[in-house]
Amino acid sequence: MKYHGGHFICAVWKLDIRLWQLLIMASLLLAGVWFRDFSLYPAQIAFTFAAGLITQAIFLRLFKLEQHGFLSATITCFGLCLLLRSSALWVHPAVASLVMASKFLIRPQGAHLFNPANLGVVLGLSFFPETWVTSGQWGQDLTTALWLIAAGFFIARNAKRLDITAYFLLFYASLFLVIRVAWYGYTLPVFFHQFQNGALLLFAFFMISDPMTIPRHHKARILHAAVVAVLAYIWQYQLYWNQGIIWGLFWATFLVPLWNHLFPAPRYQWQALSGEHT
Repeated sequence: MKYHGGHFICAVWKLDIRLWQLLIMASLLLAGVWFRDFSLYPAQIAFTFAAGLITQAIFLRLFKLEQHGFLSATITCFGLCLLLRSSALWVHPAVASLVMASKFLIRPQGAHLFNPANLGVVLGLSFFPETWVTSGQWGQDLTTALWLIAAGFFIARNAKRLDITAYFLLFYASLFLVIRVAWYGYTLPVFFHQFQNGALLLFAFFMISDPMTIPRHHKARILHAAVVAVLAYIWQYQLYWNQGIIWGLFWATFLVPLWNHLFPAPRYQWQALSGEHT
């Protein structure tokens, strides 16, 4: 079908919100590889997407399901490329295959439990050699922070999950202000420097806001955000271990079935920007 002028713009605007997320994540990955030396090779990216999408197709056929879910699988592959680093070429595709399989094999309450990109990073750090996450790869400049906030706000708001992003940042910032600034005497510039961190903003707007793996009810999402923030703070600043926000979300995920049981709500359905279910 051909579109002209306003019809074309309208058609583009009504795209599934995941397509917009893919465009934004692709731009982040290209900018990172081009301008910030992500230490990520083209072969790693290609093998990650090939392994992830092929695994998705295999499990759909194995369980005799409709061939769908490839948009979400592609988002997961982008997430792994944005976050995970390894000097071994095979690590990224291996992790991609494992997290895709987890969506079909670990399904309490009939839905996959873990955020796939989050699980992939945890598996990579825990079980694979020469694998790491470079939190400082995004830098802490204001331009990058504003771009991540604007892009993330657009995605989270239209996915109707901006609330958990806002609550997480509020709780995490409050802990930092009360403990690090008020109690330990850190200066406010240290606080603002911390919250301009691109990795933190990427997590807040693109990972914890994943509507398929967070609690369905609004009240439960408040509790979930608080638990993630507390666990992340303890992991990072009390235990002095790296990647506090990644591990905070991972451990808090085990409570999601409980939150969904205590606070029943309809299962999330992806929508186009027009509000149509997809």
